Amino acid sequence: MRFEDDSESSNVEDRRGFGGGGLPVGRGTIGIGTVVLALVAWYFGVDPRVVMNAGQQLAPPQQQQQQAGPVHESESEARWRHLVGVVLHDTEKTWGRIFSEHGKQYVQPKLVLFRGATSTACGTGETAMGPFYCPGDQKVYIDLGFYDELERRFHAPGQFAQAYVIAHEVGHHVQNLLGVSDKVHAAEERAGSDAKRNALSVRLELQADCLAGLWAHSAVQAGSLKLEQGDVESAITAATAIGDDTLQKQAQGRVVPDSFTHGTSEQRVRWFSRGLDTGDINNCDTFKAASL
Repeated sequence: MRFEDDSESSNVEDRRGFGGGGLPVGRGTIGIGTVVLALVAWYFGVDPRVVMNAGQQLAPPQQQQQQAGPVHESESEARWRHLVGVVLHDTEKTWGRIFSEHGKQYVQPKLVLFRGATSTACGTGETAMGPFYCPGDQKVYIDLGFYDELERRFHAPGQFAQAYVIAHEVGHHVQNLLGVSDKVHAAEERAGSDAKRNALSVRLELQADCLAGLWAHSAVQAGSLKLEQGDVESAITAATAIGDDTLQKQAQGRVVPDSFTHGTSEQRVRWFSRGLDTGDINNCDTFKAASL
């Protein structure tokens, strides 16, 4: 994977210099115990929004000012940081162009780098949740250590796999701007069961996968992104590895479809591939699809 423009986005907020192993919450801190609990919840397919909302609420950001220290990063982290900035920059150009073609204005999201835990408008964000998007502050959050997990635990190395992760979260931002997220959350509140709420979440997540593929298609067509042999396969490997069915089978030895929140591995690959192959946002309407 190569980008024509290797410059980084100016919308990256680096919070990795905040020390202490966690953010203050009341009289305590977010420590390793909380991270482990969140990781267990994530393994079992719990939506990160549920974990975040169930946690203790942080004080408003202006009341939590901490002195940021220097950011010490490994060579791998430095490469990932640069890649994240470049990918975000390309999504800004690509979605800006797509929105303009449809007579709309694209509002660029911020991307926050953090370690351990951080304050968000959606509650406490933690490393164990994996990368996530918070519609409340229109920010994407990622602990770069996730990429190490992607390579070692999920066996999905490669820059395009890493780019897919960012593009998926930016896809949630696009959904937010288009009003899709609000409609889904309203429908979730009216749903009569967890299974129905989870089914809506799956469609939301699969649409974000399709939008990630659409970004790549559009970037390639515009000449800003060049895909090389093995790139698409690496992204598909990542989508396969983080499907609800695969994660649940690894964690508990069985699959519980009613608890899915992100879709099966096959579904994630299918919708990502649909966006990548067609480049048509109309083909990403998972909510009208009779079959996922």
